Amino acid sequence: MSTETETIWVTQEAYDRLVAELNRLKNEVLPDITQKIANAREEGDLRENGGYHAAREEQGKTDAQIRQLEDRLRRAEVGEAPADDGKVEAGMKVTIRFQGDTETETFLLGSRELLSLDSSVDLDIYSPTSPLGSAILDKFAGDTASYEAPNGKTITVEILEAKPY
Repeated sequence: MSTETETIWVTQEAYDRLVAELNRLKNEVLPDITQKIANAREEGDLRENGGYHAAREEQGKTDAQIRQLEDRLRRAEVGEAPADDGKVEAGMKVTIRFQGDTETETFLLGSRELLSLDSSVDLDIYSPTSPLGSAILDKFAGDTASYEAPNGKTITVEILEAKPY
């Protein structure tokens, strides 16, 4: 079980996908594994029964996935997708430019747990509570924001765009 207490902000669609995956694991995958274990037990000596040990390992992994999903669902806060108004908030795809740099960086402002919730996320993810995330939160495209890096250096960024993901 996770020791995290941070809320995971998700859309209704993402929440429904999590519930569906949890139900699939509990109602389809786990019973299938239980049947594999029972079949392997009927074969006799379990010490050298590769099928039994493989099924038990699969059961352990599935149990861990179930616990992880249950934890995420407990911490999930379902909300609407953010408005497309240029305001930086969780669930936004944000493009910034670091002061003095010509390159831009685009990332998703949200929970890192989105990576394991949604395999289609192909961006870096920054938490709204990270130094960069908290500096740009509630700012608008065109604004600048500064934050202190772990090395003590002040970093300034310009927000170029903020769009719902």
